Amino acid sequence: MPREQGRKLVASNRKAHHDYAILDTYEAGMVLTGTEVKSLRAGRASLVDAFGHESNGEIFLHGMHIPEYTQGTWTNHEPRRVRKLLLKRDEIHKMMGKLRDDGVTLIPLAVYFQNGYAKVELGVAKGKKSYDKRQDMAERDAKREINRALGRRAKGMA
Repeated sequence: MPREQGRKLVASNRKAHHDYAILDTYEAGMVLTGTEVKSLRAGRASLVDAFGHESNGEIFLHGMHIPEYTQGTWTNHEPRRVRKLLLKRDEIHKMMGKLRDDGVTLIPLAVYFQNGYAKVELGVAKGKKSYDKRQDMAERDAKREINRALGRRAKGMA
């Protein structure tokens, strides 16, 4: 059976872009068990409350919820276990240099399959203040209003 090609999104952290300013992104592989992969292929995962943490020069993902595989037996996995991430040493060192700043954290943005391999997109992020969120929402609304006006003008309705 040939390996699947392309990118298949499993789960995304939509609140991340609202709550955090993403400074940099990285792609990492994940060390998973068989039932975790089957559950992910079924499209079941949650990135709510998940975060990355460094320990002994390695990056681990805490709090990611992959529910138990329904057809699994005694070999089923722990839904919220700590998962090791696969990154190159240089990427880990760059990431850790950025994470040393105050208020900067590592959050997962998306989980997907890339050419058959389970991957996670990590974001080095800084938390937004409430006034930053309001400002972003106002900018987004202004852009939407401008595009509507341009669309009406192009149709000859303005």
